[in-house]
Amino acid sequence: MKTEELYADIIHLPHHVSKHHPQMSMWNRAAQFAPFAALTGYEDAIRDTAQENEVSYNTRNDDEE
Repeated sequence: MKTEELYADIIHLPHHVSKHHPQMSMWNRAAQFAPFAALTGYEDAIRDTAQENEVSYNTRNDDEE
């Protein structure tokens, strides 16, 4: 069964506009769905670990020469 057939009774109804709540601006609406930093400091930790690994790798290779 196609989606339009499943929702045929409601698919062409007019969009509801509240009489009590003002319409949210596009900017605020977009901000609701924007990604957020669930793990604050995660990027910094990854960067620090990468730098430590690079130093460790370079130190090991320098010792082998």
